[in-house]
Amino acid sequence: MEKEIYETIKKEQEELFNKLVQKNVNEHTETKNDLTYLSWAWAWQEFKTICPDATYRIKQFKDKDGVERCYQYDDNLGYMVFTEITAGGITCEMWLPVMDGANKAMKKEPYSYIVGRGDKQFEKRVEAATMFDINKTIMRCLTKNIAMFGLGLYIYAGEDLPIEITEPATEEQIKTMRELKVNEINTCKRFKVDTIENLTYKQAEFVINTKRKDMETKETK
Repeated sequence: MEKEIYETIKKEQEELFNKLVQKNVNEHTETKNDLTYLSWAWAWQEFKTICPDATYRIKQFKDKDGVERCYQYDDNLGYMVFTEITAGGITCEMWLPVMDGANKAMKKEPYSYIVGRGDKQFEKRVEAATMFDINKTIMRCLTKNIAMFGLGLYIYAGEDLPIEITEPATEEQIKTMRELKVNEINTCKRFKVDTIENLTYKQAEFVINTKRKDMETKETK
């Protein structure tokens, strides 16, 4: 009986993830500094519509004086915020550093760093973090947390559109995997398929990208 209940819950969770991960959210995104951001307000509204039982928590941490803060801080590393979402019987956590527009860690005090090389070096400045920056990061963290359940996850994978979970690998992907000399036996074992032709689009893309990164790493050594 317990096994049947477990299998039922597991199936429901998988169906929920598949539903969320395939949803196109592009109309609710904006681009800044070549990075794509999903509106946190829309993300939470849509997530709650599909998962009405969803709740979230902004994690609090006590500082040296015992005061609870909605962030952790390190003089060398900067600020980090954490969120937690529970929905459909699953709890996922996420974290995000407080960064400026150039994705540099913000700290209590402003600081400078050097970019460029040789005669083309110049100094750039990172301003001190404010509660506005921390609040903005918390909401971005919450949006990223929602993505752990599937909604907008493809954005963080650098893809333009969501891919159907069951969409099969293309002939071009299969050809590329063989050109890259991917270990087909290990790949099939990992994804529990008989041949690489049975991989899904996403699985094939993961294998190709991983292989290319491994090759690039070996070339630089």
